[in-house]
Amino acid sequence: MRASAPPSASQPPLIPPLEGGARLMATIVLALATLMIVLDMTIANVSIPTIAGDLGVSASQGAWVITSFAVANAIAVPLTGWLARRFGQVRVFLWSTVLFVAVSLLCGLARSLEMLVAARVFQGLVAGPIISLSQSLLLQCYPKALAGIALAVWGLTATVAPVIGPILGGWISDNAHWGWIFYINIPIGLATAGMSWLLLKKRELPTVRLPIDVTGLALLVLWVGAMQLALDKGKELDWFGSPLIVALAVVAVVGFCFFLAWELTEKHPIIDLALFTRRSFTLGTLSISLAYGVFFANVVILPLWLQQYLGYTATWAGLVTAPVGILTLLFTPLVGKAMGKIDPRFIVTGAFVVFALTSFMRAGFNAQVDTLHVIWPQFVQGIALAGFFVPLTAIILSGLDPARTAAASGLSNFARITAGAFGSSLSITLWEDRAALHHAQLSEAIHAYSPATQRTLDALAEQGIAGDQALVAVNRIIDTQAAVLSATEFFWASGVLFLLLIVCVAFAKPTRRG
Repeated sequence: MRASAPPSASQPPLIPPLEGGARLMATIVLALATLMIVLDMTIANVSIPTIAGDLGVSASQGAWVITSFAVANAIAVPLTGWLARRFGQVRVFLWSTVLFVAVSLLCGLARSLEMLVAARVFQGLVAGPIISLSQSLLLQCYPKALAGIALAVWGLTATVAPVIGPILGGWISDNAHWGWIFYINIPIGLATAGMSWLLLKKRELPTVRLPIDVTGLALLVLWVGAMQLALDKGKELDWFGSPLIVALAVVAVVGFCFFLAWELTEKHPIIDLALFTRRSFTLGTLSISLAYGVFFANVVILPLWLQQYLGYTATWAGLVTAPVGILTLLFTPLVGKAMGKIDPRFIVTGAFVVFALTSFMRAGFNAQVDTLHVIWPQFVQGIALAGFFVPLTAIILSGLDPARTAAASGLSNFARITAGAFGSSLSITLWEDRAALHHAQLSEAIHAYSPATQRTLDALAEQGIAGDQALVAVNRIIDTQAAVLSATEFFWASGVLFLLLIVCVAFAKPTRRG
């Protein structure tokens, strides 16, 4: 079997970059599109209890608001390349943005879970191409010598939005109707669509009439949908202790194998797997996916630990993690400018070292850690985020002609988003399992003949807590310490994984400096 390259007619004509105010406006508009989509991926997470209560369903049922969007989005993202080549990347971007606005309105107006989930499925589908196409269109607006600046702007919005999303979603849920987490997309989307039409309508690449790979599309929907459902519902259903999760896993693996075999032999594949014959694309995608999976797992674990065991509210948990965006804002433009002078592999290596350093800093946390010590690693990590997305994206897209940029961007973003979902689900499971193990081990030291136990019970008695209440308090202390031990193990493992990824980046093909 062999990977077939995508069909191409003649070499696409060179479209000159934009200049001056037009380039600035295009940059703002495309950055807003990225911000809108990434924000929508995270803003609803903290609002699930509010939405579930308002619609009269359980929290687990309300989680389908997140799952439905994730499954549909995971299916749509890798289709970006085919859609762009068939209908034109500017047209697909504009229609996706307009439809996203319309479906956001339907989400906010939903008065039943069924209506909301249906709207979220459609919203995930139309959101799929927007992020990847905003990236490729932004690169098209800049000369090659300034490609680093374009990628820096895109990376900045893609990294800051997940920080803003939970804070904004929590504030809206506490102070307004939850529908506003979707309504805020309307003005942003309309402005993006209108300005994009004015600035980009004459920058369309030639389209290619490609037949629809119905079998490949069906297999893609099958294995991606099964995998995403297994990841989203695994924790709730006790993973492979559930026949449903086992069945979904089998469907995902078998479906993926058939999909791979079909796409490698299909004359007009729905996904350009030939991209993986490029060393820079393969190693860059592998690096950004694994690193994002570990990073996103930290983004999930840290707020959960702060809220469940250290007494932080959802708002405060969001606020103490937000400083990650400060240095990201400051360093991302500098990284973009340095891209033409420094091998991007060196920048990524520095970012992974900083990621590892901040992970090891968190590994020193204990149950008495103060807010300042929680904030400090978050603040420093902003440097790593600035040097992470931009250079790796440059490595992934290096050497590709404009006609394949959208396909490469869509495929790499699909791998990254999937790794993030896998990292999130796996990290929560491992954290809770290790905490349960530590709880059992710590409990063995609690008995009537233990001096430490007796001192603790005496101290609680002096506070008026005795009998069963004292035992409940001791169990709570053990819970907290077990969670601390599990979290610190997770942070240590994260640091080691970031250091190992340096080896992967080192073997990526060096990019040509602009």
